[in-house]
Amino acid sequence: MLNRSQPIVETSPAVSDEIRKTTCYMCACRCGINVHLKDGKVAYIEGNRDHPVNKGVLCAKGASGIMQVTAPSRLRKPLKRKGPRGSGEFEEISWEEALKTAVSWLEPIRRTAPEKLAFFTGRDQSQSFTSFWAQNFGTPNYAAHGGFCSVNMAAGGIYTIGGAFWEFGQPDWDRTKLFMLFGVAEDHDSNPIKMGLGKLKARGGKVIGVNPVRSGYNAIADEWIGITPGTDGLFILSLCHVLLKTGHIDLAYLARLTNAPCLVIDNPGSDDHGLLLKDADGKSLVIDRASGKPAPFDQKGVRPDLGAEYDADGVSCRTVFQHLAERYLDDAYAPETVAKTCGVPAGKIRAVAAELARVAFEEAFEIDQPWTDFRGETHQTMPGRPVSFHAMRGVSAHSNGFQTCRALHVLQILLGTVEVPGGFRFKPPYPKPVTAHPTPHCKTQPDCPLDGPHLGFVRGPNDLALKDDGTPARIDKAFSWENPMSAHGLMHMVISNAHAGDPYKIDTLFLYMANMSWNSSMNTRGVMEMLTDKDENGDYVIPKIIYSDAYSSEMVAYADLILPDTTYLERHDCISLLDRPICEADAAADAIRWPVIEPDRDVRGFQSVLVDLGARLGLPGFVNEDGSAKYADYADYIVNHERRPGIGPLAGFRGNGDQAGRGEVNPAQLDRYIENGSFFVEHIPEEAAFYKPWNAAYQDWAVNLGLFDSPQPYLFEIYSEPMRRFQLAAEGHGDRQPPDRLRGQIKEAFDPLPVWYPPLSDTIADPDTYPVHALTQRPMAMYHSWGSQNAWLRQIHGRNPLYVPTRIWEENGFSEGDWAKVTSPHGEIVVPVAHMAALNENTVWTWNAIGKRKGAWALDGDAPEATKGFLLNHLIHELLPPKGDGLRWSNSDPVTGQAAWFDLRVRIERAEPPPESQPAFDPIKSPVGTGPDTVRQQVRS
Repeated sequence: MLNRSQPIVETSPAVSDEIRKTTCYMCACRCGINVHLKDGKVAYIEGNRDHPVNKGVLCAKGASGIMQVTAPSRLRKPLKRKGPRGSGEFEEISWEEALKTAVSWLEPIRRTAPEKLAFFTGRDQSQSFTSFWAQNFGTPNYAAHGGFCSVNMAAGGIYTIGGAFWEFGQPDWDRTKLFMLFGVAEDHDSNPIKMGLGKLKARGGKVIGVNPVRSGYNAIADEWIGITPGTDGLFILSLCHVLLKTGHIDLAYLARLTNAPCLVIDNPGSDDHGLLLKDADGKSLVIDRASGKPAPFDQKGVRPDLGAEYDADGVSCRTVFQHLAERYLDDAYAPETVAKTCGVPAGKIRAVAAELARVAFEEAFEIDQPWTDFRGETHQTMPGRPVSFHAMRGVSAHSNGFQTCRALHVLQILLGTVEVPGGFRFKPPYPKPVTAHPTPHCKTQPDCPLDGPHLGFVRGPNDLALKDDGTPARIDKAFSWENPMSAHGLMHMVISNAHAGDPYKIDTLFLYMANMSWNSSMNTRGVMEMLTDKDENGDYVIPKIIYSDAYSSEMVAYADLILPDTTYLERHDCISLLDRPICEADAAADAIRWPVIEPDRDVRGFQSVLVDLGARLGLPGFVNEDGSAKYADYADYIVNHERRPGIGPLAGFRGNGDQAGRGEVNPAQLDRYIENGSFFVEHIPEEAAFYKPWNAAYQDWAVNLGLFDSPQPYLFEIYSEPMRRFQLAAEGHGDRQPPDRLRGQIKEAFDPLPVWYPPLSDTIADPDTYPVHALTQRPMAMYHSWGSQNAWLRQIHGRNPLYVPTRIWEENGFSEGDWAKVTSPHGEIVVPVAHMAALNENTVWTWNAIGKRKGAWALDGDAPEATKGFLLNHLIHELLPPKGDGLRWSNSDPVTGQAAWFDLRVRIERAEPPPESQPAFDPIKSPVGTGPDTVRQQVRS
């Protein structure tokens, strides 16, 4: 007989007594999170179901944020170095002493030579603010992490279509049927991509992955193409070859919406040869099919002729399309020609091209939605093509990456899949033409702000950041002849150039969240030596180093002054439309972080520290006319700063709280964001949802929201006139001339049509000596180095082997548990290996940033990260192998300066297991000690 008295089981115990909604910082997705608090402490983190980015989905990183804010590696007080650099010996000081010390270092150089400050920030997500501070300081030497991450992707997209992947746009997940991705970093945008892939798979859509490594998203691809690293551009242009040869291109799209019908001047030897023919108003000219006469591209009723030829006062002109067809129909791009180089069979290339064409044209559809284009013509429907693409760092981080990224966008354009239903869609504030962006500025004067923004998009040689004598004005040589279109700067070259005094010496290196003495640098050992090197007088070659971080990373040991940052749940942040917003293709959106918990240490948010320093230094923009501080802290800045009248860091709840985009300052703005889940969304009208660069309704909506001050319609630039201007300079035209040693490089790399050339290191390193490609990948469960001290995430990635393909595994007689010596032209490592069959047969790879130096991150000296983990960075140099010409050649893309991380070539051989991964460095003293042996956290109801 059953007992009538059953025990009472609480099936849903309370996990918290309060929920605070904010924005995650465990990767760059910036998902919405609900932070559950119990007795004022973080008890649990879950996704916010109302948030536009993740809609409640949360990954392992996001849920593990609870361990990030309790990590033993958190810095606790400002620190002043008392031992030699690199020792990790510090003394704790007060904030007042720390700030006075910083001012005493910064104030003299601002009054005499502001360029002596090099201020570079890592993945801080507040670049609009940090660049504003640096501009007001007056130094030209500012940039963030993009130069060593994915500037090729951003710049290649903006110079071609006005935007790029990820933060700039996304596939039309609700309608796309074929999704093709190249070299995607798995820690970026992970939740939205996973959600999108789920939608696509549920509808029976197809995924094609192109990556030397079959992990992450490629593991669930219907087809995986294990391409040879650095050859993606050649593979893509071969697809273009097949599409052109079979006639599977969108001629109407090319004629109406791109510069394919624009006329190119053919006048060899002249200073306008290869430029676009324009009218008196500077508008590109096309030939109207109806009249046979030239007309501006945006004239109402014009029907551009893709095949036109024109004689302009005795000078012949042909369309961009004819140049494109002539280039890519060449047998040099035939699948049979490129197959061996790419490691992809010719039949596979043809099959992929056929599938792209089939889905794009045979499964085309229309949406019944009238819209009016920039020529004033009304269309009754929105035609769609259900093919979409996505790419990231894997194709970007090569010395040919800029042209590869451009090639991928040209492939999209040929298929007519950008900004159409089913294709790739822009996220506000994109799309933007190049002309809507600033150009870089570099004019410095003592005790004055810089003459304009540091970063931007050059239109030609006249926009380069050069001194009067033609030498680079910036310490990283960004926007110089060596890297003319370096829209994000070259963070990986700052320390090397400062140490060499090339182009000049600096006084103070000021870094934020940039682990430059370890996983964020090429030539790791060399960088550590540069940071500690002394001159003949016994003084450090780089005299002063200020560093801010929330954690005791490897870089902390190499600084003279440490300004401890808060964790992301303890500070204000602004995810702004002026910077890197959280928009979706159907809406503009921004967000904040706010202190959902108070710090239990003597730390301050770095942005608030900059506000304080700005006031103490009397920087314009940070003080009132009477010299008093303009902002109390960063939160005050977020609310009250205006970049233009009515335009501030946050677009939501302006004025009385009911204005979006433009409006007066609202003192209660942050409160309104918090009430709304810490985000703001403004949806795009249905009439404006697609064809954004050419859609009058979208352009008007963008102006009303403050994204533009006037409509900015434009044509996609298959043919890049800014690049042709640099070629003209290399050919001897114009007042600004490149050094002779760079003329050949500029002529080759700056082709106005996307072109492929072998990675630069391949032309120097002997492929017979170093036959194997070596790559790193970002693990989905960790974001840069921050997760490596997280107690939960360490259980997923506590160590990293070198993954070896079957052919190399068998040739070397490897067995499970073996180790290998891996050698590059720069150095060698000895590391554990593991077999992986789903890998390009000539490529080895590992996870990045797992390996740690002993003494960092509060980890024990025998932690697996420090004994079995390792970095490939030890094998990579910031300079190319010597060419024998006595010059320093950056290991970067010659167009943008993008760090060529993935051009690394090595040889591999079996080695006897050492006690720990090699190279092994002496431990550094930890200013925070080490963590407990056991980490426990329990929430009691």
